[in-house]
Amino acid sequence: MTDLASAAVPAEATSKGLFSRIVGVIFSPRATFAEVAARPRSLGVLAISMAVVILALFALFKTEVGQQAWIDQQVRGAESFGRAMNDQQLQGMERIAPYIGYIVACLYLIAIPIVVAIMSGILLGVFNALLGGDATFRQVFAVVVHAGVITAVQIAIVMPLDYVRESLSSPTTLGAFASFLDENSFAARFLGSIDIFYVWWLFVLAVGLGVLYRRKTGPIATTFLVLYGGIALAIAAIRSALS
Repeated sequence: MTDLASAAVPAEATSKGLFSRIVGVIFSPRATFAEVAARPRSLGVLAISMAVVILALFALFKTEVGQQAWIDQQVRGAESFGRAMNDQQLQGMERIAPYIGYIVACLYLIAIPIVVAIMSGILLGVFNALLGGDATFRQVFAVVVHAGVITAVQIAIVMPLDYVRESLSSPTTLGAFASFLDENSFAARFLGSIDIFYVWWLFVLAVGLGVLYRRKTGPIATTFLVLYGGIALAIAAIRSALS
């Protein structure tokens, strides 16, 4: 990958508006994160990203297709870990299904800011305490929030596809491009845990942190991807062992 973060953050970055920063995260991340590092504004981007994610999920789960897809996902998820749902559990999910859109919307409304704050705190601790950086929590929080634009793009694209496919299994994992594999094989489970959008998000986050801390993007992105791959391997191994 091209090193997008080798240069220092400019002292006076050209001010970008809200929508310019959102678009910039996708098409010109380095220049956008230079602006974010110099002027760490988060609330507007966070609000729009959350709105896209929550509204897309709510719209899907308000349909019978989305509700049935949710039930099917719960059943397959239980089976992948070696558990079979009984009739009582299935009936319970069927009663919950009409309200799942509201439940998911409320959970995401609460969880997204908390997760972003926790992630920002962890990254601040790693880069400041362990690597000698001097960024503020507000700057790291802004970087994490702006990188989250990629997640909003993912949801906006995937939810309509899920409706058409009548399934919540992600169509953007590597496993979706390896349908020739047995879905219960270790390889299929591993590839099914690697999502192209997550890889993109990790790379964009690495760009942002590289710009903020004046470090090269390559080593940061490599570390993130190795950790992601390790988690995917662990999930595949656990699912294979329990199935």
